[in-house]
Amino acid sequence: MVKIAPSILAADLLRLGEQVKAVECPGVDRIHLDVMDGSFVPNISFGIPVVKALRQATGLTLEAHLMIVQPERYVEAFAAAGADTIIVHQETSPHLDRTVHQIKELDKKAGVALNPSTPPSTLDELIELFDLILVMTVNPGFGGQHFVDYTVRKIRQIRETLDRRNPRCDLEVDGGIEVQTTPLVVGAGATVLVAGTAVFRFDGGPKAGVKALLDAAAITGR
Repeated sequence: MVKIAPSILAADLLRLGEQVKAVECPGVDRIHLDVMDGSFVPNISFGIPVVKALRQATGLTLEAHLMIVQPERYVEAFAAAGADTIIVHQETSPHLDRTVHQIKELDKKAGVALNPSTPPSTLDELIELFDLILVMTVNPGFGGQHFVDYTVRKIRQIRETLDRRNPRCDLEVDGGIEVQTTPLVVGAGATVLVAGTAVFRFDGGPKAGVKALLDAAAITGR
C-alpha cells in the first residue's frame, strides 16, 4: 500500500504542532523532515531542536532527511532527538557502508537518498542493508519545484532490484509530487511519496491533500 510522508518544509511553522496533527490520518505513517545546511544544498532549513519538538507532538515515525555534508557527524544527535529513520545522501557519504551501520547500531532505520543525476548502480554493493531508498525527483534544496521526468526510469530500475534483493525496503520519492505526478511514480514502483506543497498548501486542507494523493495513487492499482 502506498503511504504519504508529509514534508514539514511546506507547513506553516508558526502552527507546526497543529499542522502535524492535521496529517495524522489514514495513509500517513511518517513525517518527513528536510534538514538542509546551505552547503550541500543552496538553502538552510531546520535541525535538531525541531526534531525534538516534533517528537513530543506526534507518535508518527519521524524521518530525518539529512541534506548536509558529513552527515555521519550528526547521526547520533538526530537519533537522540527522536528521529526513527535517518536518511543520508550517497553524494555526501564516501563511507556509506560505515554510516549505514552507524545508524543501525543506534537501533534506527537507515535510508539513503540519490539526487536525480546519480545512477542507481552506486548503491549496488549495499542494496541489502537499506531500510529505505529515497529517489529525489527534483534537485534538492527547495520545495515546490517541477518534477524531473527522467527519474521515473530510475525508480523503475530500483524497484526491479529491490524486488529481487531487498523487497522489504521502502522505495520513497521526493520532489514535485502532486496529483498529476503520483501515478507516474507509483506505477514505476514507489511505495512512499514525500509531499509538502501538495499536502500542507492544498486548497481543501492537509487531510484533503493526503486523500487526493492516495486517490491518484489508486489509479495505478498498486
